Amino acid sequence: MKIVHDALRAGQAATPPTAARSGVTIAGGAGALGAAVLEALLASRAFAPVRVLVTQDFHATVQGLQTQDVTTLADAGTLGLPLAVVVFDKPRHANGREAAFWQPQPAGLLSLATRLHAIGTRHLIVVLPHDSASLPQALKAGIANLDEQAVASLGFEHVVLVRTAQRPEHLKRPGLQRIADLVLAQLRMMVPQRDQPVRPVKVAALVAELTRALPTSPAGTRVMAPEWVWQAAQGGDLDALVSDWLAGAPLPQAALPRQRL
Repeated sequence: MKIVHDALRAGQAATPPTAARSGVTIAGGAGALGAAVLEALLASRAFAPVRVLVTQDFHATVQGLQTQDVTTLADAGTLGLPLAVVVFDKPRHANGREAAFWQPQPAGLLSLATRLHAIGTRHLIVVLPHDSASLPQALKAGIANLDEQAVASLGFEHVVLVRTAQRPEHLKRPGLQRIADLVLAQLRMMVPQRDQPVRPVKVAALVAELTRALPTSPAGTRVMAPEWVWQAAQGGDLDALVSDWLAGAPLPQAALPRQRL
């Protein structure tokens, strides 16, 4: 399993003695995006421990990885970690270790956030994929529904909603139907480049850097628009990009791709 191999290799390197290490809980460690985020958090060596919510017990052999049964999350005496990352991702066929990871659903966001806040979590990042070109412009960098508004009102020091584009589910169907769907999609709209899907590994790298930098930033609720996620995937200084975004800087116009007619 790639995540175990990479994390074990990363764990062999010594952590710098000056590194500030804080524990993080991840909900949604399965699926392509969730697994990539879990791997990035482990490989960064900036977090200890990395605690993943599970539905069945298994022995975690990766250095720094802990498991917690999701049903015990709100038990009396449970001590929460200061950081939490929630990843909503489509499930995929999996066996063994990944099949044990709990897969949260968007409808349960408020309930999960309430439990995390109750056990002492102070910084919350929620990764919210959406079908490419399906999100209205007004919601890209704003609160989309009452649940998100309620989460922002729970009293966390930081709440960050990361909106990232993904391929529409109907474009993943095999055979001639997939080809027909692709042709129809191109006829319906020309999707701007900055609204195109971003590879899970690129989103994961951004989320890991954001998780590391968030606690020392000014408190508040923020929404990262898909344009920022796309720009982060283009390479460059990821630390500087996250710092600019947390400081409220606008996305540089030079970084925005020109639309093709």
